[in-house]
Amino acid sequence: MSEICEHLEDVPIVEMPEGGCIDCLAIGGRWVSLRFCVTCETTRCCDSSPNRHARAHWNETGHPVVRSKEPGDSWAWCYDHEIVRQL
Repeated sequence: MSEICEHLEDVPIVEMPEGGCIDCLAIGGRWVSLRFCVTCETTRCCDSSPNRHARAHWNETGHPVVRSKEPGDSWAWCYDHEIVRQL
């Protein structure tokens, strides 16, 4: 996609911590895929997961950008603009 938003211009590429969705782990839930919030550097589950914690985190905090935490993935997503960027 050639369109890009200001949130995806300079996505920080930091080491992502080990572990799963912090909210699912707290409630004994399960996840499908994991997303890493680049603002507060926490891990939550994707929209395909039963609890959609990454989206809930965005709704609560306004942190717009997540990176995929799945092996082999190299992309970021902006919730505000619904745009993906390959990293």
